[in-house]
Amino acid sequence: MLFNSLHFLLFIPFVIILFYLIPGKSRWILLLGASCYFYMAFVPAYILILFFIILLDFWVGIKLENTENKKTRKLILTLSLIANISLLAFFKYFNFLNENITELLNVFNVENKIEFLNVILPIGLSFHTFQSMGYTIDVYYNKQKAERHLGYYSVYVLFFPQMVAGPIERYNRLGNQLLDVSKKVLTYSNVTNGLRLILYGFFIKMAIADNLSDFVNTIYENPLKYNSYSVITGLIFYSFQIYSDFYGYSLIALGSARLLGINLIDNFKNPYLAKSISEFWSRWHISLSTWFRDYLFIPLGGSKVKIKRWIFNILIVFSVSGLWHGANWAFVIWGAAHGLTYLIERGIKNLFHFKEKTSFTFWGIIDVLKNFVIVTVIWIFFRGKDMKNIQDIFHSMFNNLNLSDDFHVPVLIWILLGLFVLSDIVLFNNRYDKWCETKPGLVRWASYCLLIFAIMVLSGVNNNPFIYFQF
Repeated sequence: MLFNSLHFLLFIPFVIILFYLIPGKSRWILLLGASCYFYMAFVPAYILILFFIILLDFWVGIKLENTENKKTRKLILTLSLIANISLLAFFKYFNFLNENITELLNVFNVENKIEFLNVILPIGLSFHTFQSMGYTIDVYYNKQKAERHLGYYSVYVLFFPQMVAGPIERYNRLGNQLLDVSKKVLTYSNVTNGLRLILYGFFIKMAIADNLSDFVNTIYENPLKYNSYSVITGLIFYSFQIYSDFYGYSLIALGSARLLGINLIDNFKNPYLAKSISEFWSRWHISLSTWFRDYLFIPLGGSKVKIKRWIFNILIVFSVSGLWHGANWAFVIWGAAHGLTYLIERGIKNLFHFKEKTSFTFWGIIDVLKNFVIVTVIWIFFRGKDMKNIQDIFHSMFNNLNLSDDFHVPVLIWILLGLFVLSDIVLFNNRYDKWCETKPGLVRWASYCLLIFAIMVLSGVNNNPFIYFQF
């Protein structure tokens, strides 16, 4: 079920009303049923995959807590991680691995007889497996008590606002809140702030991301047809398209959960106002960045290792992050490019003893623009259809200076994009719902009317699925 659909607009008020009408002890059943229905609106049969993940890791959590032998505990966790990663590898990476095996065998004139799979990737599988693995790892390290109620654990994995594209929640945050759903009461604050988040999320998804998508698609479909200025415009548009698309989803997820009295983690904090790659990743897809930090970077030794090993750890984490996003070498290059940029920045900082600007002075603004340009160029590897397409983008960006082509952007698109950029600056280190709480009624209602008008009148023609659903 898409957030930006009539189906969801009918679904969410029904669930909210029923949630507060039924007895508190039955609410977890409602949330479980609603979450299953929400997910089955995509491909119903794939709910069985989630049931397998739930049953496996629920059992693993209890088994880990009941087992004292270190070797046995390690074996149990290892088997659980292998099962989760194997499931993800089968649906997401099998054809990628098979393709690379085929190319390798071709070098030796050997035929690969393994057939490619023709299966659809289950929606949000990467998010489900990471959230579930995080739980078992925390239980293993005694950071989390094993959940003994299968129903509550199932809701934790399936919770519909964040189940298909995050944020990736930890059990000590989301799970513990779900245990208290019987005590939740309908409050003015939860309703108003939840609706504010949903409203702003719809605005940046439907009025910004969906309007930019057609122009981005045009450039990437045939980049050699357009001049450097048009291609650069398309690249900038993609930076804002993917940001507004994913940020919009996250806000709708946060708002939907808030209506139920549940607080989800902020997944974005003005990433394009970051002054460095390290700051960018502390503001972009925060739940994934912290997951890789806690469950991959630190176990590899983190920063408490020799410099060569630290560099290796950084590159591994960023490269794996790229591979997490998609079964394509371009995604790996995208992640590795961020890692390499991070290392170069750290090296320059340490060599010349630069201090990162904490305010938006002239040089601070220059750093923001520099970082935005770097991130925008690296996005090419994320968005490109294949390496040939990526090569064409770079070729047109630097070599095609012809001033005339048929790529034209209406003034209205620039106005909408400018409005979004301005709102991001105004909301720096803040959130729309919290910003509204500090403003007088006239200002709040003026902003509501402006957002509603933009959604109803200025939304993109195509109702595009959220970009991160494919991961």
